Amino acid sequence: MTYIGKGANTPVPAAPLRVVVCRRHVPGGPAVDASALLLDAAGKVRGDADLVFYNQPAHPSGAVRHAGTADGGGQLAEWLEVELPRVEPGVQRVLIAASCDGGVFGQVAGLYAQVLTLEGAVVAHYAVDDASSETAFVLGEFYRRDGAWKFRAVGQGYASGLAGLATDFGIAVEQSAAPLAAAPAAPVAAAPPVHAPTVPAMPSAAPPAPAAQAAPAAVVAPPGAPPQDAPPVSFGPEFRPYTQSGRGAGVVSVDAPLPPGPVVVEAWHQGDGYFGVHTLGRRNKNDELVFNTTLRDFRGRALVQLPQGRPLRLRVEADEDWTVLVQPLSVVRRLGTTPLEGYGPEVVSYTGTAADLDVEFAGDENGEGYFAVKALEAGRLHDLDDYDLLVNEVDRLRNTVPLSDGPLLLAIEGDGPWRLTARPLPVHDEPSVRADGAHTGRGPKTVTLVNPAPGRPALLEYAFETQDDLWGHRVSLLDEYDDEEDLLRGTSDGRHGRTVLFRRGEARVRLKLQDVGGWSLRLLPIEQAPPLAGPVEGRGSAVFRYAGPPALLRLGRTTSDDQNLSVRTLQADGQLRISGETTRRRPVTGPVWVSPAGYCHVLVQTSDATGWRLEPADPAGAPVLGPGPVEGQGYGVVRHAGPEAEVMVRHEALGQLSLPVLWELDERLEPVRRISTAAGLQRVPSGWVQIRTSGRWTLEPRP
Repeated sequence: MTYIGKGANTPVPAAPLRVVVCRRHVPGGPAVDASALLLDAAGKVRGDADLVFYNQPAHPSGAVRHAGTADGGGQLAEWLEVELPRVEPGVQRVLIAASCDGGVFGQVAGLYAQVLTLEGAVVAHYAVDDASSETAFVLGEFYRRDGAWKFRAVGQGYASGLAGLATDFGIAVEQSAAPLAAAPAAPVAAAPPVHAPTVPAMPSAAPPAPAAQAAPAAVVAPPGAPPQDAPPVSFGPEFRPYTQSGRGAGVVSVDAPLPPGPVVVEAWHQGDGYFGVHTLGRRNKNDELVFNTTLRDFRGRALVQLPQGRPLRLRVEADEDWTVLVQPLSVVRRLGTTPLEGYGPEVVSYTGTAADLDVEFAGDENGEGYFAVKALEAGRLHDLDDYDLLVNEVDRLRNTVPLSDGPLLLAIEGDGPWRLTARPLPVHDEPSVRADGAHTGRGPKTVTLVNPAPGRPALLEYAFETQDDLWGHRVSLLDEYDDEEDLLRGTSDGRHGRTVLFRRGEARVRLKLQDVGGWSLRLLPIEQAPPLAGPVEGRGSAVFRYAGPPALLRLGRTTSDDQNLSVRTLQADGQLRISGETTRRRPVTGPVWVSPAGYCHVLVQTSDATGWRLEPADPAGAPVLGPGPVEGQGYGVVRHAGPEAEVMVRHEALGQLSLPVLWELDERLEPVRRISTAAGLQRVPSGWVQIRTSGRWTLEPRP
């Protein structure tokens, strides 16, 4: 930890950081609110959006966010998140400030600011020991120096509050009354405003301080922050948030590029009156209802699916001033084992195991109102209508409902204050676990395996004694309704080998073992999958990690058997696609597509005795279709150099189930559209095409 005094500075990593403004919890003490200002080379903000605080919690660039409040261990904390790599080039300094309500800073006990990494390591600590009559304070600043970032303890006070401080740095307060207004008042006094909950925190002891300085108080964890030993779950890609404000009726058209998938739409409406938001469809008419409320000083969040092939457009109906933000899913708060409180519509994440969910809703100002909770699986967010309706009630309620394994997103609809608490279920009937971590047993059984790193996949190393020599053993994944999904079969995966489990980052899974004698299952960190950087040979089922550009993968057999041999790619988001498959000696070629995560896992599936060879290859070496024909046998990839054209597909079947299946691949070699499943004249687009068959085939462009 680096302790710095007023005026001192220290280097900080150019990485995402958390900043906590902390003080001792003294009954009757003044309230403290943290904020950040983004300044240009002249030391001024470029506009009102460069002030980030509780009532304007996200900068349009996504580089700075107000993350809420927390308390615990006798401490009160305000949290900010600063992603230095995303700070725009025109911003030279990021000020960390605080304002005081109900008193002056001389009455605030134990005030300090800390800068921490996402892993919780403290890189800078500044304790304020000279405050007196100030009502606003610039505690510190991040600033650029010689291409790197530093943090300076500033310690400059203002007697004119946040408005005076903001004016000093270029914000015209009289023109921005809405952003600088007090936080919205909830109809029920006991309910905190949305995104500023009071939740029990998890204090962590600080290391001993130098003799000349007092040791700082324990760091209070930010609201909803995951335990440090649990990797975060990514529900979707990051992008720069989009913000638009207005008054009365309006249209929000997001002209910035957004990645496909759902987004979080956050909205504020100042004062009384009606506020409604609809998405606009292709005919520019109302499509999906997003918000519909008459709550005073409304503020809420909702999930919205981005349209395909056109920008997101929202119709706003309002009586007063409003602001709409379009943000990535990473902004949602996390539901853990401590209570999570909020007000109105909200989206939260849950990454834990199956649990009982305690739900409390206080109703609207009349003790009535509507409340609903919808659970959406992380791997099925492409369809927001595919959800489990956990709660659908009117009036006040206090219920307990079952919650399945995460990762999940919970979409909350409500007209008042609410509280959610997840109580994970105990695990029963675990099989015996050897000293090396292997789960062992004998005979058919349903086994529950707990993910050692929730949110991430893991390697599953397996060994079976098969009871059925004809079909081999069977291992199935069970969902909450006990429906089965094949995971391993003796005929295709062998008695020994490796595969990937928790493919969508699930916290735990249930496996149904059938037609088995003795068996052993052992979980290994996914990092133990060897890299696939060149030719590799082996036997049986195996897993590799590929971290390169999109490539072609040549799969060949090194033994003389005729057992099925296949290769599939598993992406970071849990998508599993076939690359190549064969029962013959002739090598086949398939695509290795790589998602924006930059890596994938390659799964080889075959019997124990089958030998194989994998070799990544440059896509530039693929055969080119046009103007002449291309022919081959088995799985293959060709590049169509010309525009979309009619192509004659000829096919010689090997067996009754041998069909010529053509898939369109995008520039990352991801299969995006099935072109056909039959021979004859087909329209083939420009670009990459995968052929899936075991027979001989010819593709010939027509004039």
